[in-house]
Amino acid sequence: MPATVPAAPPSQLVVQCRELTKEYVNGTARTMALRGIDLDVFPGEVLMLVGPSGCGKTTLISVMAGILDRTGGECLVFGQDVERLSPSARTSFRGRHVGFVFQAFNLLPALTSAENAAVPLLIAGMPWTDAVGRGTAMLERVGLATQAGKPPTQLSGGQQQRVAIARGLVHDPRLVVCDEPTSSLDHETGRRVMETLKSVAAGADRALVVVTHDARIFDFADRIAHMDDGRIVRIERPSRA
Repeated sequence: MPATVPAAPPSQLVVQCRELTKEYVNGTARTMALRGIDLDVFPGEVLMLVGPSGCGKTTLISVMAGILDRTGGECLVFGQDVERLSPSARTSFRGRHVGFVFQAFNLLPALTSAENAAVPLLIAGMPWTDAVGRGTAMLERVGLATQAGKPPTQLSGGQQQRVAIARGLVHDPRLVVCDEPTSSLDHETGRRVMETLKSVAAGADRALVVVTHDARIFDFADRIAHMDDGRIVRIERPSRA
């Protein structure tokens, strides 16, 4: 049964997607990754996207974050159609409002962990010392205070993932989208990281969207949207919520 989309005006939503489509074209090959997504993300909530690999989860959060352009439909973030902004305005919007935690980490090997965590602040023009200080403080929140001066090449995969999470949170974004944030973490560390991530959705105008296969963290969700073949097939609330 198709998921029911709650009605709410865009001004009261963090994200609003309507009939959202995304098609990838590679020569003569065409792949429809999103097939008419209808989805609202409400203020203060943790929404998890689950489903088989290749079903469109990462594509969906990439469109939400303004990293990918859609093919059709609509995607508003805080009432703003980010795709209609100029490249510089889009970068500025993401820098103020959106945090993205990549599954591949995308850390810069020439920088220390604290400097990597501070990258969004440096891009926004914050002085180096202040930015790195805030990066160090965010590393402490994810349990990496003792690793702040080390480059990513000297960290384990789980530690690199936590640096990437710190980088996604350091600029205090109102929308955080995460791609498998606990996949390289043990159970205790994963739950501690989820507690930190969830804290960003505590405010009335914030939200957290998490792509995950990790059933251990489902109880952190307010809603879980199940995807298959580019569509949302159902939305449920965990018994805890």
